[in-house]
Amino acid sequence: MKAKKYILSMVTVYMAYLTHGMQALIFSQNQVNFALKWGFDMSDPESAAYAAGAAAVSTAIAWTGFGKFISVWIGGEISDRVGRKKLMIGGAALYIVCFATMLMTTNATLAAFAGLMAGVATSGFWDASGYPAVQEAYPAAPGTALIMIKFFVAASSIFYPIICVATGNLQINVMLPLVLSVVVLVLACMAKFVYDDEKAKMGGKGGKKADQAEIDAAKARLLVAPGGFTKLLTYFYAFLVMAVMYGAQQYTKAFGLAYCGLSEMQAASFTTMYQVGSIVAVAFWAVMMSKLKWHPLKVLIIDSVMTAVALLGVLFIHQVAIVYIAILLLGFGCAGGALQTGLSVVQEFVPGPKGRNTGIYYTFMGAASYLMPVIVGRLTIISGESKAVYTLMVLMFVLAAIQVLATLYLIGRYKKVFGESPLKK
Repeated sequence: MKAKKYILSMVTVYMAYLTHGMQALIFSQNQVNFALKWGFDMSDPESAAYAAGAAAVSTAIAWTGFGKFISVWIGGEISDRVGRKKLMIGGAALYIVCFATMLMTTNATLAAFAGLMAGVATSGFWDASGYPAVQEAYPAAPGTALIMIKFFVAASSIFYPIICVATGNLQINVMLPLVLSVVVLVLACMAKFVYDDEKAKMGGKGGKKADQAEIDAAKARLLVAPGGFTKLLTYFYAFLVMAVMYGAQQYTKAFGLAYCGLSEMQAASFTTMYQVGSIVAVAFWAVMMSKLKWHPLKVLIIDSVMTAVALLGVLFIHQVAIVYIAILLLGFGCAGGALQTGLSVVQEFVPGPKGRNTGIYYTFMGAASYLMPVIVGRLTIISGESKAVYTLMVLMFVLAAIQVLATLYLIGRYKKVFGESPLKK
């Protein structure tokens, strides 16, 4: 069984995303400490200086998203050409440089460049190689292998916000993912990867030949051509999911501080509650898809509706207990593996090399990762942080509603393209 032979490659990928869970939150959860380190006056939350510091942190977050956007499309192509191992090693090395830069620099621009490197490392290297690697190592249930990536991202995201508040020490909070990056580098050097081994056995072409056989089998299932709009929508789905997920991941803490009257620790627990919902969803959907064979579109329609309903609760009911529940449901709906599940839908509608499809899909994800913090940064300068965060939540609801409509459309198209309803599975 491939999963047993290549277990270390799966461990490497999952450890990488445990580290990524911290990287994704490192700027937002250490906002004040980073801004102080870069020379901003953060003593008065109502001052223009504080807003400038918050905007600088949002800019660094935006550059992380931009790094994802510019790298993931080519990363997928490179992964299919050179294999998974080299990109996993390269991503870990780049993460080490990134966190070391964050640790040492007092310059906001250089820190934003470190964010750019983190984005490139995550999507151009790890997403492009790690996602295909776990599917190839566990072909019996590739959807489950993918959604487990989200489990490890969520696991670190639960504890990291609490660690940040508890220590209050920026050096410790940056050193932790730095050390984990070194661990990933060592594991990646030791691990064997399916694609690389097959490529080596066949004189450099084995991985491609095995991939092509799978592509041909997937194409044989198509009763009619999916159509250009349907193909585009499967890729664009990553933008819809990531825009909502990234906004919730980065700014629920700020929302709790501004609109629910919470302390720093209580507001940080919003992010933790969001990730708890995410982990519960990962475990639940892993069972539904691997044991009960639920189709990914059946999962996505439930996720998208739950996300829209949860955002309504967050926007209009500011009672702390209700918001906690809404944040939990939001984590379940938008951060419980919807992004990873959407990738498996791409593979059905658009049969092609996994690295290439992953690259295109995550390019749309990268666009969302860049645009959302840019929007918040601009709004923060114009109207202040609290109003900016509320406006972002409204935008997230609109995108969640579009996601529901997109999922319903794909369900209808699936019936025509494959001759069966995905909701029956």
